[in-house]
Amino acid sequence: MNIRNLKIGEKPPMDLLLLADPSHTIVEDYLKRGECFIAESSEKIVGVYVLLPTRPGTVELVNIAVAEEQHGRGIGKRLVMDAIQTAQKKGFKTIEIGTGNSSIGQLALYQKCGFRIIGVDINFFIRHYYEEIFENGIQCRDMVRLSQDL
Repeated sequence: MNIRNLKIGEKPPMDLLLLADPSHTIVEDYLKRGECFIAESSEKIVGVYVLLPTRPGTVELVNIAVAEEQHGRGIGKRLVMDAIQTAQKKGFKTIEIGTGNSSIGQLALYQKCGFRIIGVDINFFIRHYYEEIFENGIQCRDMVRLSQDL
């Protein structure tokens, strides 16, 4: 598997990006302000992530997604670790990530990759998304914020 920057003029894999964030408007917004990376295997895009500088010295991993047929193969962990390494190389001091309270697998993955929970943005998904989101039989209401020093 190869992970690389999205090339200038190359269309981002919206189908994958929308798996991690169902709002087309929000995804378009952070694609304009951030840097998109794609994972390819056998010339097929199998994963994506976006790094978005937020404050001096801080970058946020705002979207990470793996093609559904590729789940369970360690691609998500490789993407998170690549994002951490890329952020370090770019000179950031902190990397942050936010995920839904119902994203149980993602919460476990991020903590395994060294992130620590730093807060909860209560009702984030109620305020910013028109439709209700459910995962694992739980309504996604709150944004769990995690961070890691680089």
